Amino acid sequence: LKMSKHEVKEESRSANAPPEVRSAIRKRQLQAARARMMAAIPQADVVVTNPTHFAVALSYDGSHPAPIVVAKGQDLVAKQIRRIAEENDVPIVPDPPLARSLHQNVEIGQMIPAELYAAVAQVLAFVYRMAGRRKAAA
Repeated sequence: LKMSKHEVKEESRSANAPPEVRSAIRKRQLQAARARMMAAIPQADVVVTNPTHFAVALSYDGSHPAPIVVAKGQDLVAKQIRRIAEENDVPIVPDPPLARSLHQNVEIGQMIPAELYAAVAQVLAFVYRMAGRRKAAA
């Protein structure tokens, strides 16, 4: 037996949630993911920025072979990342080419690619030196 177009449409509607419900679910999932990302920023070692458009928070604890991107965003999200970093004394380092490259090529939770090791190592070394100087001065 073959179903008519109307029967196919009705079956599809009953099997799937209405578009409004699917949209609301997606919106809640996105909000939860963003909240998790923002909660990870205080534990980051550094936030690399393209001063206004991009921000990428990196964390390196030695348990992984390379630093991990814990948060990233552009424009308003980048501004929020910078604000949270400032509130939690996470160093912010402006490096536009590195920030753009990390934002475009690395997803949240991923390790940085090998071709960016040297650039990220320089940023982390700078941050660790500054943190050491602050502790020595205190």
